[in-house]
This record gives sequence, C-alpha cells and structure tokens, in this order.
Amino acid sequence: MSYMVLARKWRPQQFDDLIGQEHVSQTLKNAITADRVHHAFLFTGARGVGKTSAARIFAKALNCAEGPTITPCGVCPSCVEITASRGIDVFEIDGASNTGVDDIRELRENIRYLPSISRYKLFIIDEVHMLSINAFNALLKTLEEPPDHAKFIFATTEPHKIPVTILSRCQRFDFRKIAVGKVAARLKTIAEAEAINISDAGLAMIARAGGGSMRDSQSTFDQVIAFFGEQVDDTHLQGLLGMVDQRLLINLVEAIFDGDASRGLGILQRVDEQGHSFRKFCQQLIDLVRSLLFISVADDPGDLLEVSSSELQELQLLAAATDLNRLQRTLVLLMQTEAQIAHSNYPRLSVEMAVVKLANLPSGADVSALIHKLDLMEKRLPASGASAPSTTRAEVAAPAPPPLPTDEPAFVEEPPAKKVEASPVAIQGQADWAGLIDFVNRKRRATGSVLEHAHPLSLELPHLKIGYPAGSFNLQFFGDSDTRGSLEAMATEYFGQEVKIEVSQLRDDHKSSTPTFAQQQKEEQISRQQQLRDNATEHPMIKAAQTIFEGEVEDVRPIDKGFV
Repeated sequence: MSYMVLARKWRPQQFDDLIGQEHVSQTLKNAITADRVHHAFLFTGARGVGKTSAARIFAKALNCAEGPTITPCGVCPSCVEITASRGIDVFEIDGASNTGVDDIRELRENIRYLPSISRYKLFIIDEVHMLSINAFNALLKTLEEPPDHAKFIFATTEPHKIPVTILSRCQRFDFRKIAVGKVAARLKTIAEAEAINISDAGLAMIARAGGGSMRDSQSTFDQVIAFFGEQVDDTHLQGLLGMVDQRLLINLVEAIFDGDASRGLGILQRVDEQGHSFRKFCQQLIDLVRSLLFISVADDPGDLLEVSSSELQELQLLAAATDLNRLQRTLVLLMQTEAQIAHSNYPRLSVEMAVVKLANLPSGADVSALIHKLDLMEKRLPASGASAPSTTRAEVAAPAPPPLPTDEPAFVEEPPAKKVEASPVAIQGQADWAGLIDFVNRKRRATGSVLEHAHPLSLELPHLKIGYPAGSFNLQFFGDSDTRGSLEAMATEYFGQEVKIEVSQLRDDHKSSTPTFAQQQKEEQISRQQQLRDNATEHPMIKAAQTIFEGEVEDVRPIDKGFV
C-alpha cells in the first residue's frame, strides 16, 4: 500500500476534530440542530487551517444516512464517499482551474437535477476568488434563487477579491491561525500514534515553523520523520528547520544589554559560519525581543507567549536585566534592519551595524534624565499651541537672551538682527531707505510692497531715483502719474521736505550693484536661519536627543518669534 502523508491521514473527520476553529464548528452544529442551514457559505482564512476539511465534514453532516446530524457516522455510503473525495452528490471544484463562465454554466445545468442518492447536492469551490468576473456573474443568479436541494460552500484565502454581490449572499466564517500550543498538542498525538520519539520542545519548534497552519506543520513533521526516523534529535532539528539555536539568540541579546558590541559581533560570526540566513536570524531575534517586551508589561505573559515554563523563566530573567524603554527601541531598530536586509547586498553587515548601535544605546536612566531636562526647558517656553514633538523628528526652539542659569540646559541664542542699510544710496539726515519703506507700508501696503522691489539708484534729497527691470509690473505701476504723486506725498511727509521721485528703466549693470530691500531681507533671513540651525544642531542637548530618539532636526524657530 502506498504511503499516505500525515496531512491526509490525520485529516479531521468530525466537527470536534477542527483544532482552533471551535467558533466555526459550534455555529455549524447549531445551524444543523436548529434546522437553519443557509444555502451558501464562505470559509475564509490562511492556508492549512481547516477550510476544506470543515466543508467536507459539513457535507457529511448534511448527507449522512443518520442525519442531518452534528456527528456523522463515517460508515454509511455517503460518509465513506465524501471522505474518499468521490461523493456522487458532492462536487469539489478547483476555482483556480475552472475559472471560466462555461464551467459555471455547466454547474448551473447540473444543479437543476435532484441528488442521485443523497439528501443534498453540495458544491465545494476551493479558491473561489480565482473565478473570472463573468463566472461570478453567471453564479450570481443561482445564488439569488437556489433550489432547495443545493448548498454551496466557497473557500478562499483572499475574500477581498470576491465581488460584494456574492459576499452578500453568503454566510461568512473566518478561520483563524492555529495557536502553536494547539498545533504542538496535535503533533504529539500523531507522534504517539506513529511511534515517533520526539521532545515537546521539538514539537513546539515544528509548530512554530508551520506559522499557524496545521497542514504546513504536519508536512514539516513528515519531513522531520523522513530525515530522523523514529528518534528525533532536537539539536539537529533546528538545523533541519533552518532555525538558529535559541542559546545563540539569548547570548546576543545579553551582549547587547551589557553593551558588549565585540561579543555580539563574535556571535554573528558563528551564525554566519553555521550558514544561517541573516534575515531569518533577524526575524527570530525580533520574536525574542517581542517576548521580552510582553514579559515586561503583562501580568501573566504565559498566556500571550507560546513557550514552555522553563523557557519562560529564562526569558523573565533576561527581561529583568533591562528596561521597557530600551526594549522598545531595540525592537524598532531590529524591525527596520529586517526590512533593509530584504533589499541589501550585505545582510551580515546590516545586522552587524544594528548590533553595534544597539550595544551603544544610552540606558533608560540617561533617557529619563534627558526627558526631565526637556520638561524643565518646556516650562520656560512661552505658552503656545505647538503640538508635542514626535519620537522620530525633533523641532528645535532657539530662544533669545537672557540665558538660563548654568545648572540648567542652555537654549540656543538667536543672533541679533542686522540693521538694513540702503547701500550704495547716500542717505541725508537720520531717515533711511528702510525707514521710508516701512512708513509707506503702514500708510498703503500695496504701494509699499511695490517699493520693496525697487532698486534704489540715488537719494539726494529732494530727489529720489529708483529703477525697475524693463517690462515689469512695478515699472508700469509707478508709471502712472497719480500713483507716483501719492508716493511723493508720503515721501515728503516722511522726510519733512518736498521730495521728487524719478522712476526709470533699470540697466543690466544696476541689477546686481543696487539690490532691492526685499532681496536684502531675504538674504539676511537665510543667513540668520542657517546660523540658528548651526547653533541648534551643535548644541550638546540636541545631539543627545538625536542619538537617543534616532531623530533628526526638522525645523528651527527662534523662541522670541513664538511657535506658529
């Protein structure tokens, strides 16, 4: 007799055999008991969690000679045929292979006829999301007005690809990933029945490798038995599964928490020598730190972690050696590194850099001290509507004098603003070019804005000569005699004597030699902002914040200007 793989040999045959899907089996049993069986069902969930098995059990429950019953006998012709996948009135259709509208039309023709020997005709369509739009449209009419003798069960891993018109006509059941403990318990039952000698730790490793899929776990167990035979060795099992020894992971985390980057790099050397994938290694490291994080915050972490009691005790000791803040930062950096490895030509180097950085992270006490100092700084700031700083970007405030006491962190001082001079124009008296622009702005903003962009050519009272580039709007603006007369009146008021203004077209050599007031202001603002940023980014407190929070300076604002 040919060998039957474990996934088929140990396939669930009763509702109670559906491990981890009790919410589904109980609902289906209640529907059968109350005689409220819907005509269409949608089973969704990850691969290998029991969708097709549940469909077959449901078909047996409806068509069993002793039924409908929640405990099909398994020995009547209908149950035997369904178990062997050759039921006359139970049609299992592969949606990936029968995607066309012609396949669905054939199904619609078939559905019109009564069952041959059974109570119902059942149509189980696996991977139903693979059907074409035309096929779904052809199926829709049948789902709207199904015959009493027909039931549909659709199974899919991607329910979002199914049209809503189909979804709305089905009862949906979401199958969950199966917990590692439940998978390991099932594997232990199989191991005892197959006379395989394997430890609980080994079964847990196989269950974790299955990723919540019972079928994947059973297939992996098949591979393990083929390699080891009846006696499975845990040490070599890790190598077969491509998993890193848990001791190596724990030693690396200990080295990181001790700040010993050299020891951490030595452990990575051993990982490389053993031929492990650095991405897989990083993923396992993330799982370990995640477990430590749960232990640090949960009252009963055993309910959240899929580990044995001895493993839990060891992890609790490791978690006690650090603080929650450092665990969070470690987990974030490892997740970033794992994402980088997927696209990196130097995966080992990526992990090595992460280990060195993690080993040199400031302690939680240093972070607390810095946060305390930042709180003191914040209390000295003027009230504003600024939002709280994020953990990844720092917005730096640069306050003005007077400085704080020496025992408190000093703010970055704002450089004094330079007085605007109207060089090369010779100004008569105490009034200046900038003062005239400010005066005109307060009198008439539109005129002042145009004056800001004027190139001052000469100012020898009572004559003021300004220029604009040829064809500019500003030249046309002051070309109007009334507008120019209004400006002359304001200049006369400002200087205290009659002023005549001449507006001329600017020669090319004057454009660079006589900058406008607006140009001077812009250049000084850029210079001032750069000086503020340089002062801020060089401040020791800002550098410490960047190191601890792994942030960057996004904006620098003088504190005397407020936060807007």
